[in-house]
Amino acid sequence: MHPSYWIILGLSLLEAVLLAGVIVFFLRLRRSEQLLAKLQHNQREFLKKIEKNAELEKQLLENFAGRQTDLLHLESQLTDRENQLRALLQQAEGLIQSPSFLRHIILSGHRKGKSALDLAQATGLSVEEVKIILEQVEH
Repeated sequence: MHPSYWIILGLSLLEAVLLAGVIVFFLRLRRSEQLLAKLQHNQREFLKKIEKNAELEKQLLENFAGRQTDLLHLESQLTDRENQLRALLQQAEGLIQSPSFLRHIILSGHRKGKSALDLAQATGLSVEEVKIILEQVEH
């Protein structure tokens, strides 16, 4: 065989090896492009989820702020109601301790047949005080 055949055969083999290398390179390039496209798709999906989570967080904070405002309003109403009830309680305690009211309770209880001891316990007076009030009415 002639040396030029060997050179042509060597160059042909080299071209075949280079062609195989180019084919492998393009196949790997195609896989890399597919992988890159998949990563980009996943990134877009991830960004959508982040945006959705941010929107949900915003709604949650708005809802929380609204509830805080409602709670502050309710606390204010509760404080007002507490003050009203305290005033009514003080007024009621004042009425209960008034001599005319105690006298009315004692007389009403006596008409219903309650004993002086029962009336004393109900009014917070002593038995002697209850008897004096009853004696005053009988005279």
